[in-house]
Amino acid sequence: MNKIKQAFLNKKAFIAYLMAGDPNLAASANYILAAQKAGADMIEIGIPFSDPIAEGEAIQSASVRALAAGARLDGVFDMVASIKDKMRVPMVFMTYLNPVFVYGYDRFFAECAKIGICGAIIPDLPFEECGEAKTISVKHGIEIVTLIAPTSQKRIAKIAESAEGFIYLVSSMGVTGIRSEIAADITAVAGEIRKHTDVPIAVGFGISTPEQAKHYSEAADGVIVGSAIVSIIGQYGENAKQALYEYIREMKKVL
Repeated sequence: MNKIKQAFLNKKAFIAYLMAGDPNLAASANYILAAQKAGADMIEIGIPFSDPIAEGEAIQSASVRALAAGARLDGVFDMVASIKDKMRVPMVFMTYLNPVFVYGYDRFFAECAKIGICGAIIPDLPFEECGEAKTISVKHGIEIVTLIAPTSQKRIAKIAESAEGFIYLVSSMGVTGIRSEIAADITAVAGEIRKHTDVPIAVGFGISTPEQAKHYSEAADGVIVGSAIVSIIGQYGENAKQALYEYIREMKKVL
């Protein structure tokens, strides 16, 4: 069994998203370790990018802060490498196609494998065009996580049948961000996905409260929280460790 699937084994997984380099790379390393200690079952590490098209205000702001602090791709690799031996839970990158393509598919995925990254989420890589990247990622043992949205109805079977790692079920139309209400019928979409695959399903986009986490985990195998976490870091900066730990601990407790 691969490491990503192990995160979902016999439990509902809590996946914590943190932006690498926010407020700086040294703090990011400490916050990733704090998230693991608080109970996160997987860490999703955002690679800062100047045009994060799937992201709302909170994560866009985190990306701006990271880039302003000097975070670049090689520095992110070095930061992850520095904590690799302390990590017990899987780490995946959340990035965009441009940085991966410019860096070079083979070079990027080889570096991921070297530093302990298990998978990559690339939201602007269309499913129909992911073959080139997957041909190279599989060579290095890196799984490309595919996204399914409420509007994916006609493509669910095709996407699910070739899914690997886990399926990122997008809860809402639009970009990432804290939402008081999620209108999509997650139970129905997850049910349709399960007709075609046994790959775990994690729900993301909009989840920020323990009540939401508990509710949506009932339909899926885990939940992903990003905007609420980066908002804590945005508020406390280099002093966010305790608040971050307490928030993740409370979220994990309800699962």
